[in-house]
Amino acid sequence: MKKTIYLAGGCFWGVQKFFDQFDGVIGTKTGYANGEKENPTYEEVCHDSGHAETVEIIYDSEILDLEAILDYYFLVIDPVSVNKQGEDSGIQYRTGIYYVDEDMKAEIMKIYTKKEREAGEKFAVEVLPLKNFFSAEEYHQKYLEKNPGGYCHIPAKMFHLNEKK
Repeated sequence: MKKTIYLAGGCFWGVQKFFDQFDGVIGTKTGYANGEKENPTYEEVCHDSGHAETVEIIYDSEILDLEAILDYYFLVIDPVSVNKQGEDSGIQYRTGIYYVDEDMKAEIMKIYTKKEREAGEKFAVEVLPLKNFFSAEEYHQKYLEKNPGGYCHIPAKMFHLNEKK
């Protein structure tokens, strides 16, 4: 069954590349979520528009379920960091799990609570309904594929978790 989740995990270039590797991911798109302005530009997002750099993940839940997606997500973020991942800082780099289906909230919170308990620290990851999502400019789509040397807070080895041995 095709489902969609939106994840903000710092710079969206790496989050997109990371999730593109997994079987069951049908498609990803970088964009800006949960801000006030309609169709913001990257420059506006960088100057406190209130949006988070976010990746839309469309997946087949019969191949890759929500728990697996969130397990992967928590591998590549610092969940206690506020508005900062790696060297990137600002409100646009906050972490967040944004859902479009209210039925997903209970499962998200169950996984979130378990991860937070395991970590022994309070997480700074927002869990909210998706208010809006605007696609990022074309040059931000699959950026690290086009620019393999581009900066990313996610270690390069994490982009190869799904490679067959």
